[in-house]
Amino acid sequence: MKRLLARAFAGAFALPCAAVAQDAAVVVTGSPFRSELLDLVVPADVLEGRSLVQRRRSSLGETLGEQPGVSSTYFGPHVSRPVIRGLDGDRIRVLQNGAETHDASALSFDHAVPYDPLVAERIEIVRGPAAVLYGGNAVGGVVNTIDNRIPQAPISGVTGRAEPRFGGAGRERSFGALVEAGNGRFAIHGDAFTRRTGNLRTPRFTVRNSDAESGGGTLGASLTLDRGYVGVSHGRFQSDYGAIPEPTVRIDMQSERTDLAGEMRELGTFITGAKFKAGRTDYEHKELDDGAIGTTFRNRGHDGRLELTHAKIGPLQGVAGVSLGDFDFSALGDEAFVPQTNTRTRSIFLYEEMTAGDWKLSFGARRESARVKSEGGGNIDASTGAPQFDPALGRSFSPTSTALGALYRLSKAWSVAANASFTERAPTYYELFANGPHAATGAWEVGDGAFETERSRSFDVGLRWRIAKHSASISVHQTRFRNFLTPFASGDTRSAIGERNPAQDPGNPGFTLAGDEILPELVYRAVPATFQGFEAQGRFRVDETLGALDLVVKGDYVKAYDRRTGQPLPRIPPLRLTLGLDYALERWSAGVEVQYARAQRDVSSGERSTAGYALVNASLAHTLESAPVALQAFVRVDNLFDREARNHVSFIKDIAPLPGRGVLAGLRASF
Repeated sequence: MKRLLARAFAGAFALPCAAVAQDAAVVVTGSPFRSELLDLVVPADVLEGRSLVQRRRSSLGETLGEQPGVSSTYFGPHVSRPVIRGLDGDRIRVLQNGAETHDASALSFDHAVPYDPLVAERIEIVRGPAAVLYGGNAVGGVVNTIDNRIPQAPISGVTGRAEPRFGGAGRERSFGALVEAGNGRFAIHGDAFTRRTGNLRTPRFTVRNSDAESGGGTLGASLTLDRGYVGVSHGRFQSDYGAIPEPTVRIDMQSERTDLAGEMRELGTFITGAKFKAGRTDYEHKELDDGAIGTTFRNRGHDGRLELTHAKIGPLQGVAGVSLGDFDFSALGDEAFVPQTNTRTRSIFLYEEMTAGDWKLSFGARRESARVKSEGGGNIDASTGAPQFDPALGRSFSPTSTALGALYRLSKAWSVAANASFTERAPTYYELFANGPHAATGAWEVGDGAFETERSRSFDVGLRWRIAKHSASISVHQTRFRNFLTPFASGDTRSAIGERNPAQDPGNPGFTLAGDEILPELVYRAVPATFQGFEAQGRFRVDETLGALDLVVKGDYVKAYDRRTGQPLPRIPPLRLTLGLDYALERWSAGVEVQYARAQRDVSSGERSTAGYALVNASLAHTLESAPVALQAFVRVDNLFDREARNHVSFIKDIAPLPGRGVLAGLRASF
């Protein structure tokens, strides 16, 4: 740990490191009470305004992948889920306006998150455990996209924006627009987007079957009251994209969601406020091979959440709440590697904050009840006549999580924050019941129905500084899992019909004598694991002679290993550093940055190392504010020198490098 601290502070302060420009932004994720970014006890980040416009990509993971502590799974330009502090999948909670998206993106890396960043107004990231408010599967962190689809405040008149974009390494053609209108009491919201891209160009070749077409929109309305609001929205997302490892396979995904939300304030002397959210999701994902449906994934169900705010008890202010979810998942077809399942969760939680002088303290606790039930059965093994999955089985879990945080103001400029937590996470349906070929990983995956609740202890400490137009922050973190659930290569192989260690066809390596593909076997195991690292970021005003010139520095590092063997865990991002300059003069702004990723050679058994890289990006924007429309034109050049780079976290890094040089131009009009 001493070496980790030394490396963290050396990397942070050898160059000026400062927080993003939105240090004073109000954050709603990570605490039930609105707080400025540097006053939040937990480590958090906000992407909004000009920064969000410049950073938008075609997927949520890519949009956030340059933030400190955040990387992406990158299964191509349209399929990318956030990875926070080396943790991904079911350990990262992805929210939309505080509610779960409920899809199949955590199940498989080739499954996209059904949300396009074009319609987001802001994205909030909470790093580290947020399990008290959002459940054990937020042990890695939370990503919350916010888009006002259910208006929460009165709207008078008509406002809106439109944003076309063209270019980039994938020849993007996208357009997003929204309109909001109201009479001060009744408010409506409408948004829509469309996006088309061709095959992705990399420095040495074009990635086949990486093109995509997507679109969708949402209608929402609310009644805004003097002390709250109540509203409803209905949205649809549809996407058609290629599965890069399989040239003949396309993904046809669609998701529909209906949400109801409301809030009441100043209710009484003890219960002072109430918030509720309820939603129903209908998600379907078809894998088409040469136009024929091979496997269909469905996830359908409902979820709800109620928060009650109590009046101050001495210095304490807090929230108590309940949440629930009930979802049916099914995978039907040739590559169905998990059985039909039902997952039902019920939770109660309590969160308290208090301020005493220069101290701000927080405490929370959560108790969950989770039931995961498999229907068993599945495809029939032609060689044995037995069903693919074990007989029907139900497992019940009762995870408990607690968290304690403190922030102390050392002075007007300096503060220090520390967080400690104990988190339990119920195993998912695929960790328990998987048994079949998984195209995304190119392996036969096997779960274990006997798994117990995954348990971890986390700690992070951060130092923050802000004075005038300068700011800086650095945090060091560690999470120790008692039984980290993750797939490992067993050393065995399987045929496409499940035969173990089949004979290989000498004339056709990688295939059996019967013509079936031979797959490595990945078996989920519970291992004692440690994740530790640091992240730092900042912004320094270095000159104001002619315009404003800021120096921006970001960096992060994660080390993750199996404590039993000392071996590194797979797909952990390498050390990353970013150095940039931002310049603004009246209505003009420009930026240039160098992104460096060190070679990743700390790899698990059977995993290949990844070479390091340095990429240069640049941007230019001009704003024209004139009634009734304000215009912002921008151009962004990614990978200016067309260098080859590969994302170590990606399962397909060997066949799909990161994008080559791309010039993307756009126009944002607001009225």
